[in-house]
Amino acid sequence: MATTMTKQTEKHPPGLYLLFLTEMWERFSYYGMRAILVLYLTKSLINGGLGMDQRTALMLYGFFTGAVYFTPLIGGYLSDRYLGQRLAITMGGITMAIGNFVLFAHQSFTAVYIGLGLLIIGNGFFKPNISTVVGELYGPNDKRRDSAFTIFYMGINTGAFFAPLLIGAITDKWFAVQASGVIEYGYKYGFLASAIGMVIGQIVFNALGNRFLGDIGKKPVGKPQTSNTGSVEKQKLTKVEKNRTTVIFILAAFVIFFWAGFEQAGGALSIYTDKFVDRSIFGWEIPTSWFQSVNPLFIILLAPVVSMLWTKLANSKRGDLPVPTKMGLGMIMLGMGFIVLLFAIMQTGSDEHNITTKANIMFIVFTYLFHTIGELFLSPVGLSFVSKYAPVKFSSLLMAVWMASSFVANILAGQLGALTGNMGYFEVFSVIGIAVIVLGIVLLTLSKKLVHLLGDNEQEGETNKELSHAN
Repeated sequence: MATTMTKQTEKHPPGLYLLFLTEMWERFSYYGMRAILVLYLTKSLINGGLGMDQRTALMLYGFFTGAVYFTPLIGGYLSDRYLGQRLAITMGGITMAIGNFVLFAHQSFTAVYIGLGLLIIGNGFFKPNISTVVGELYGPNDKRRDSAFTIFYMGINTGAFFAPLLIGAITDKWFAVQASGVIEYGYKYGFLASAIGMVIGQIVFNALGNRFLGDIGKKPVGKPQTSNTGSVEKQKLTKVEKNRTTVIFILAAFVIFFWAGFEQAGGALSIYTDKFVDRSIFGWEIPTSWFQSVNPLFIILLAPVVSMLWTKLANSKRGDLPVPTKMGLGMIMLGMGFIVLLFAIMQTGSDEHNITTKANIMFIVFTYLFHTIGELFLSPVGLSFVSKYAPVKFSSLLMAVWMASSFVANILAGQLGALTGNMGYFEVFSVIGIAVIVLGIVLLTLSKKLVHLLGDNEQEGETNKELSHAN
């Protein structure tokens, strides 16, 4: 009987897989739209685009990708205080679907600004709350938590993997029209497919939410309490909660530098791949954009392995690795990926006008492999950490703060990537690689102190005192 109960508790609740599917369709919608946005903006009118100049288009793209990590601060606050997480997720999903429909319905600059604005607002409601709901499926000391967020992370990357491939086929193949040697790309149908993906996710979430999630996330958790006299009581944080909030901010600061390096994949690393890497296989050249699917593919393949690793460590005598330790190792792995890339740059150089040899494709593959392992050690574990240690009354808000680190990171990533034009790829990527390795080592040395600040034993003592007083 005891054995049966143990096996049951090791299984993840079905609500996790519902949230997995919801997040998968949302990421399909987001990455599908993102994959074609700059192309749609910069292609000429006759090619199905808007004819925007490249500099303006990239500035708009940068503002969009940064803003989607900033608005969760507002959405997280509103959901904690007034809306509840489930309602916020639905509001965000519907708003993003409408945003994509606007981009599909009318091809104009006005429609672009309205559509992107709706996508930014919708993401602010959706993104922090769905991660928080995942955390609420588990108790604070549940050993399955890190494993659960790794599985959930697979949903993110399943959508991210298929979106560029499918949306690219829609815009460049299935709905592209060629006449008199001119190709009119079907970008608007790509936006329509993104909208449909978002709608599917919301239908699944709302149809099955009550069955698999119960009352989780229905009520706002940070709403001020009212006393018997009718006055609003201030909710003060305990010493343990203040310390835990401090640790969240400290780790978020380290995360900024991780993502600033990681996000080179969509910028400088992508340009290097396009110009300096031999992408031919058996006479067929791989489209550069398809390399954006390499990272999510590795995530899908490796996430179950890492998930099992965390579960095995959690059930061992020594116990699981502390979260700061995992994240420090993740930063070191990211740096190792850049070190691998340096060997390719030593062969090719950085002068695109004088390329004598191109790098083997495996350099890029192994770079993405190291980056993916680093991401699995840091990102899902970080989501799990915030969901566990954020004070309940500020759970979604602090999740949004965690995600807002990517807002700063995207700005920093753009500045670093721009330096490759003047300094060269070797100089910039070596600085990034060495810097994140050093910061990873620093985080490893701080791990014990940060774990002590979390005050798990102290929190358990307070809980026991409350129980004894109640009895």
